[in-house]
Amino acid sequence: MALLTALECLKGAIAAAQARVTDQLARDRTTREAARGVPAAQRCRGLAAEVALARRSSPHRGARDLGLAKALVREMPRTLDLLARGEISEWRATVVVRETAVLSAEHRGQVDAELADRLGGLGDRGAAAQARAIGYRLDPGSAIRRTRGARADRHVSLRPAPDTMSYLTAFLPVEQGVACLAALRRAADTTACGSGSPGSDASEPPRTRGQVMADTLVKRLTGQEHASDVDVEVQLVMTDGTLLTDDHAPARVVGYGPIHAALARQVVRDAPRAWLRRLYTRPGTGDLVAMDSRRRTFTGELRKFLLARDQVCRTPWCDAPVRHADHVVPAADDGDTSAANGQGLCEACNYAKQAHGWQAMPLPGDRHQVLTTTPTGHTHVSTAPDPPGWVAPPDDLGDGGDLVRFWSSWHTPEEELLLLA
Repeated sequence: MALLTALECLKGAIAAAQARVTDQLARDRTTREAARGVPAAQRCRGLAAEVALARRSSPHRGARDLGLAKALVREMPRTLDLLARGEISEWRATVVVRETAVLSAEHRGQVDAELADRLGGLGDRGAAAQARAIGYRLDPGSAIRRTRGARADRHVSLRPAPDTMSYLTAFLPVEQGVACLAALRRAADTTACGSGSPGSDASEPPRTRGQVMADTLVKRLTGQEHASDVDVEVQLVMTDGTLLTDDHAPARVVGYGPIHAALARQVVRDAPRAWLRRLYTRPGTGDLVAMDSRRRTFTGELRKFLLARDQVCRTPWCDAPVRHADHVVPAADDGDTSAANGQGLCEACNYAKQAHGWQAMPLPGDRHQVLTTTPTGHTHVSTAPDPPGWVAPPDDLGDGGDLVRFWSSWHTPEEELLLLA
């Protein structure tokens, strides 16, 4: 137990050291860019993405770490000192900083001074509540600002869930969320939960109240008559073996991730309408065959191709959904609009890449790779993920007998990919 406690204290000390280093990076970058005449609003643009790459995390996490570092070092030194001594965790320090984000630097310093003596004995929820209460007392208007900021952040997101399910989450103002839930409950109250969905097979098991609410949500959002009628564009990438045989190679839903081969076949079989689009892999590498366009922007089939190839944002450790089809070498620098010079990025990574000092270039070779150089001179290589069903051949196949034995478990390089769109 003593060792565990010592290691936890060491983690806190390391987190405090990272905060100080990160803040110094921000100060140095601000000074250099101010000397170059960069407007104050544009200074340190892209630094959060660099922090994320250095810490091998997402840009969202990098922005949080950068904000945490500046707040602790510049405005909350006593909380930083507790972290350095290992008396609180990095997450507890993050909670306190988050709950005081709408306060002025002066009021934040007062929260830091009042809370420091008891912060080490509080849990995460207790620390958040105490920091928020002190902030409300010092600045009653902060509650209104928090509410306005939260309402501005309303959004809808989709995350994978276990067993090929998904979480469709809506971040809404409280009155809107309550109204949505009440509408779904009313629909469930007027539906016989003991029967299957309308038009379904009588042999199907009866639906629970929660299932009725979920089906109603899908029908009202999509306009479908039945929740199971997936008649919107769903891109399902799979091998011909997965589609036409009992092959177990997983398929992939663009924007979601891998799903079981049997479920992929069921989706295709039960879909009211299905379109098959052929995408081929390059012999020897499994890389999807390139497509080119004469347009300046990535649109139409070429954009869909990039989404199918890259799956998620190509920035290392990001994993965010692709929002922008980006030129690796900018079009302004004569970069062509092609699969070789294209990559899928999230919005934050694309904006960071446009900051001063960032450079990117596609690397030669059959597998699509991009070399990114940050303003500090550090380099990172991104490789397109393997398509479904692809298994790279071993470096040494041995004699002919070994090749024959291996061939039964290795998908051919010319294997066709099928896209349900």
